[in-house]
Amino acid sequence: MITVILIEPENSGNVGAVARAMANFDLKDLVLINPKCRPLSEESRKRAKHAQEILRKAKVKDWKYLKHLDCLIATTSQLGTDYNIPRSPLSSRELADKIKGKKARYGIVFGREGIGLTNEEILMCDYVVRIPSSKRYPTLNLSHAACILFYEIFRKKGEKELKEKYPLASAKEKRQVLRYLEKALSNMDFATEEKKQTQVTVWKRVLGKSNLTKREVFALMGFLRKL
Repeated sequence: MITVILIEPENSGNVGAVARAMANFDLKDLVLINPKCRPLSEESRKRAKHAQEILRKAKVKDWKYLKHLDCLIATTSQLGTDYNIPRSPLSSRELADKIKGKKARYGIVFGREGIGLTNEEILMCDYVVRIPSSKRYPTLNLSHAACILFYEIFRKKGEKELKEKYPLASAKEKRQVLRYLEKALSNMDFATEEKKQTQVTVWKRVLGKSNLTKREVFALMGFLRKL
């Protein structure tokens, strides 16, 4: 289970935008630590769009609440040196791989819009994560950073669902397409046998590198049969 934690949020619109991002990636548990804004303002409701339930169920807590979670993940835009251990981060993708499939209560901690998290607050967390961004302007908007991090965590699940809905062609099916291609090429005129074999090689490589779905492969085979 993943809880999204906003530390002293100052802008109610950002709270709503984070709630919307959570809904996009199947996250439901939002906790606000000592908020400096009115979380259920009209602006937050507008920014949340269809994530109103997440806003309504958001819990307002103090720092003690974080002790109820098994693992805390701090977010930062500031890179530390080797000597600044608290700010030695994982990338967003490394974090996603690390927590994938683990049965624990994770808390992803986002800092204030202005100053983020302090070193002391980061020391309270088990991991630190940073989203790679431009050195010239590394700080992302709160909701944008949340959306990217949520996507990385959700990515594996989303890819699995895509593969189930759009299954890829098997090696056997690709070989069948190649046989149809070779048959079609045999009926064409080439200046030399080498040029004909070059075509076979090129199409074999194209098929090998492609991510054709089963539906696309069967459509291609149908076309080649007519050809």
